[in-house]
Amino acid sequence: MAVSAGVLFGVLEGSILSVTGVLIGCWGAYWLARGLGMSTVERMLGRHGPTVKDRLSSKGFHAVYTLRLMPGVPYWPVNYGSGAFGVSQRDFVVASALSAIPGQVSLVAVGAFVADPTPGSGAVVAIAWILVLSMTIWAWRSWKGTSRRPLPGAGFR
Repeated sequence: MAVSAGVLFGVLEGSILSVTGVLIGCWGAYWLARGLGMSTVERMLGRHGPTVKDRLSSKGFHAVYTLRLMPGVPYWPVNYGSGAFGVSQRDFVVASALSAIPGQVSLVAVGAFVADPTPGSGAVVAIAWILVLSMTIWAWRSWKGTSRRPLPGAGFR
C-alpha cells in the first residue's frame, strides 16, 4: 500500500497518508487485543506467542521500536502482542510513530521513484533506506545493550 501511495500521490502526500493509515491500523489492533485478552492473543500467535510475549513484556518501548524498524517483521504480532501483553499505550504509540515513519517513507519513496525515475526521487529512496538501516542497527544495539545512546523516548513510562 505504501508503494502504491508513492506512485499515486508522491513522496510527501503519500508518506502522510501511509503513516496515518499505519498508525490508525496499529492502534486499532492494539485495542482489539486489549479487548480479546491475553489467552486469545496467545492462541492467535500460535508457536510465536511465547517469543512475542517475552520480547514485549520485558522491554515494551524498545521491542516495539526495534521490531517496527526491522524489515520483514510483520506488524500484526507486534500490535496484538503489545495490547495483550501489557505494553503501555503511550510506549506503543510513541514507539510505533517514531519507527513507522522511516519505513513508510522509504516504501513510499520507492513508489514515487517508479512513477518518476529522476535522480532526485532516486536520492530520496537511497537516503530513506540508509536511514531505515541505520535506525534498525542502532535500535537493535540499544535493545541488546551495546549502544552508547538510548532510544528516543525510551524513558516514557
